[in-house]
Amino acid sequence: MRIPYPTYVATLVFALGTSLCLALERGAVARPLATSRLAAADSNTPAKALFGRVTRSADMAPEPIGFYSRGCVAGATALTSQGPHWQTMRPSRNRNWGHPALIRFIERFAPAAAAAAQWPGILVGDLSQPRGGPMLTGHASHQIGLDADIWLKPMPAQTLTLAEREEVSSITVVRTDRMDVDPSAWTPGHLAVLRTAALDDDVQRIFVNAAIKKALCRSAGGEPWLRKIRPEHGHDYHFHVRLWCPVGTDNCTRQDPTPQGDGCDDTLAWWFTDEALHPKPSAAPPVPLTLVKLPPACRTVLEAR
Repeated sequence: MRIPYPTYVATLVFALGTSLCLALERGAVARPLATSRLAAADSNTPAKALFGRVTRSADMAPEPIGFYSRGCVAGATALTSQGPHWQTMRPSRNRNWGHPALIRFIERFAPAAAAAAQWPGILVGDLSQPRGGPMLTGHASHQIGLDADIWLKPMPAQTLTLAEREEVSSITVVRTDRMDVDPSAWTPGHLAVLRTAALDDDVQRIFVNAAIKKALCRSAGGEPWLRKIRPEHGHDYHFHVRLWCPVGTDNCTRQDPTPQGDGCDDTLAWWFTDEALHPKPSAAPPVPLTLVKLPPACRTVLEAR
């Protein structure tokens, strides 16, 4: 089953630098790009055509470079395909790479989330490409190795085969009218998993569908961790975790802190208005990022061994 990819979602999410429902689709690594072709790339070459064809990380010290939706990552580490209470999905996409801080987060979050929710574990979607940067399909963010998509479908007790990891779909926990969660799909375990992620000190914010935020506000309104849970279009099949720039990473562009309060006020109500639920499509598609629009250090990352 493929997940719909409406034009209005693509436009809004590209602008905001968040992940898309397309993240659940099957994908494959494109043909590797030769270094000589990189040298010949001009200012009009989309950066996704360069970063999306690199199959291994740069042999450099780990460093996130730039902003979450405009940058790259040096020295990325691959998350293993399975571990204590996690399994990675869509392995053909080769998007299981991240800054070591992100890998450590998943390694500690997965068992903690499983215990809190009483799930066998979590299913991990896209992290970043081997050297980060813009992706050939899907996300506008996930570029500096500090973003991760966690599926809202609990991990099964058995180990999924490679074929199953390509074909199994997540679940939506949002009603078809997008006004609230689906009570037949939303469970206390979902709340427990999100709460566990938000309580981690390294987590900067978490993107969810507004209906999920509404459900969290009903159950946990006033709790400080809700500040990190931010409503966003899409995100009804997975939630998107974003980490702070690690200490000492001076080339990482920090995002503004989340607003004060639990976010269960009038700002949440806007997401259920006609303006938010049925936004007008953009007159023109987003312009792809080119290499010259990324931090200069990203060329060094691409050219590294």
